[in-house]
Amino acid sequence: MSLRCAVVDDFQQVATTAADWSPLKDQVEVVSFPEHFATEDELAAFLADFDIVVTLRERVVFPASLLDRLPRLRLLIASGMRNSVIDYAAAERNGVTVCGTASTSTPPVELTWALLLGLARGIVTENAALRTGGPWQSTVGADLHGRTLGLLGLGKIGSRVAQVGLAFGMDVQAWSQNLTDERAAEVGVRRASSKEELLATSDFVSLHLVLGDRTRGLLGPAELALLKPTAYLVNTSRAGLIDQDALLDALREGRIAGAGLDVYDVEPLPADHPVRTAPRLLATPHLGYVSQNNYSTYYTHAVEDIQAYLAGTPVRLLG
Repeated sequence: MSLRCAVVDDFQQVATTAADWSPLKDQVEVVSFPEHFATEDELAAFLADFDIVVTLRERVVFPASLLDRLPRLRLLIASGMRNSVIDYAAAERNGVTVCGTASTSTPPVELTWALLLGLARGIVTENAALRTGGPWQSTVGADLHGRTLGLLGLGKIGSRVAQVGLAFGMDVQAWSQNLTDERAAEVGVRRASSKEELLATSDFVSLHLVLGDRTRGLLGPAELALLKPTAYLVNTSRAGLIDQDALLDALREGRIAGAGLDVYDVEPLPADHPVRTAPRLLATPHLGYVSQNNYSTYYTHAVEDIQAYLAGTPVRLLG
């Protein structure tokens, strides 16, 4: 009898076409779920009859309470090589092998700049006006050249965002708890002496940090109050880095010029979530890693992970 593989949160219904799954056709039945299962009970019910689950990034949480309810599950594959929402100890206890895939940082870098440029030049406002017979030119764009870009985080993604900023002729500064002058110099930027200095002196601020105990709530009401009223804030990393209520207040009250968000405290966003109607906000539905090349890599490696597991030599093990 063939094994059953569930691909969850396949919103665009491209999982089975982004890669060649034919090597598994005689051993594995692949079922794609385009809908999001919002509760653990729904997940437990829909995944109960599957031996393999493929999940994207950290969209779906796999705590012990869920893994304990999936006795048939034997292989869990998550895109990327880091996942903070899987209980690895519970997976091991239940005999579940957890594997990852390669992933590229290019798409979130590009989306960061799409949001930043969209905010700076009022792209959505002007496009909507043009298409609906609205006013011809209603916004005045914010310049990038000569302005200061502040990066919270200068890792793989942050450093590439910095390079683009430098190409635009921006003054780029960065800060993180472990950032050194030497590392900043390697990227060609300067290190801000503190988070507070960076926030107070930057015209554009973009976050590129891993969410953890030290970074959760990094920007709260006090930190957001340091931003210039003409400043723009972009977050394509993790929603938990910013106090969401404080950010919404700042946008509603016009204390910052605008924000670009790709990540949220609840995903997918409920229809009545206040983010959907917040002013001065350019928002996308967590598209940071969603690109043709990334999806091709994710699902091609998922097929390889399954093949290796069935051969008794699992690869890209996580946990």
